Amino acid sequence: MTEPRPASKKASCASCDAVCCRLTVVLQPEDRVPSHLTTQLPSGLHVMKHDEDGWCVAINSTRMNCGIYESRPAICRRFVMNGPYCKAVRSDYFEERAAAAQQA
Repeated sequence: MTEPRPASKKASCASCDAVCCRLTVVLQPEDRVPSHLTTQLPSGLHVMKHDEDGWCVAINSTRMNCGIYESRPAICRRFVMNGPYCKAVRSDYFEERAAAAQQA
């Protein structure tokens, strides 16, 4: 079993667990994302779809990068790698993984 990496480790898209790519991405009217990559939540929000493993469907699973990077949603463009929100999301994610590993 692989130990969860500490959230304090600096994030890098090349070696990250892509925690940000598991967040709910709410789309704005100006976002130009192909409709097959989006869905409507029961609340009415228009969001990016996730696959059965929780990854954003725009992620290229072979290369582990965004397949629509040049036309990614505005919220993704504003997400700052290693910024305060990134660090908080990663910390929560790694705490959840560590707790799940202890229960297993």
